[in-house]
Amino acid sequence: MYDNLGSQPGMQRPTNAQSTPFGNSFYGAGSGLIRGGLGAYGEKILGSSSEYVQSNISRYFSDPQYYFQVNDQYVRNKLKVVLLPFLHRGHWTRITEPVGGRLSYKPPIYDINAPDLYIPFMAFGTYVVLSGFSLGLNGKFSPEALNWLFIKGLVGWFLQVSLLKMSLFSLGSGEAPLLDIVAYAGYMFTGLCIAVLGKIMLSYSYYFLMPWTCLCMGVFLVKTMKRVLFAEAVKIVGVVIESSGVL
Repeated sequence: MYDNLGSQPGMQRPTNAQSTPFGNSFYGAGSGLIRGGLGAYGEKILGSSSEYVQSNISRYFSDPQYYFQVNDQYVRNKLKVVLLPFLHRGHWTRITEPVGGRLSYKPPIYDINAPDLYIPFMAFGTYVVLSGFSLGLNGKFSPEALNWLFIKGLVGWFLQVSLLKMSLFSLGSGEAPLLDIVAYAGYMFTGLCIAVLGKIMLSYSYYFLMPWTCLCMGVFLVKTMKRVLFAEAVKIVGVVIESSGVL
C-alpha cells in the first residue's frame, strides 16, 4: 500500500528531519572549519614528520652514490694516506661547499679526506681472493673454506663498524653518518691485502707486515676520528651561538 502510494505522481514521502536555512548555513560553516582545521593540523604534522625523517636520514644515512664518485688519482692518493699516514703532510679536514642553502661535503673525487666505499669493497674482494689463493698454495683450499673467509671478513667489518660507532658515541659524537663509519672501517682490508700478499711471496714477511699495517691503520683512524670529533664540536658550538641570538 505504501509502495503504491509513493509511486503515484505528485506524491512525496515525508522526511524525518526538517532543514532550515540557518541550520544548513551553520552546518556548512562548521564542517568547513572542521575540515580546514583538521587539514592544516594534519599537514603540519606530516610536514614536520617528513622534515624530521629527512633530517635523520641525511644525518645517519648519506647518499650511497656520493661514496663511489672516485677516479684513479683519488684511489692512488687515498691508498697512500691509508697505508702511509705518516707521510700525509696536508690537512685532515674535509672540504665543504654550499648546496641548497646549506653546507655539504665535497665528494671523494674532489677531496682526498672524504670517505669512499669503492676502496673498501675492492679491498674486501681482493682480500678474499688472496686468502683463497694462499689456502690453495698450502693445499687447504675448498669452497667451504672460501665461504668461511667471506663470512669472517664480513663479521670483522661489522665488529669494526660497531667499535668505531661506540667509540664516537662514548666520546660524545654519535651523529656521524653510518656509511662514513662503514667506509673508515673497510679501509682495514687494504692493509690485510698487503699482509696476505707478503705471506704468499715470503711467508715470514707476514709477521712484519701485519703489525706495520695495523699501526698505520690505527694512526689513520685516530687522525680521522679526531677530525670527526672536532667537526661535531664546531657544529655544536655554532648551533649554540645561533640559538643564543649572537649571530
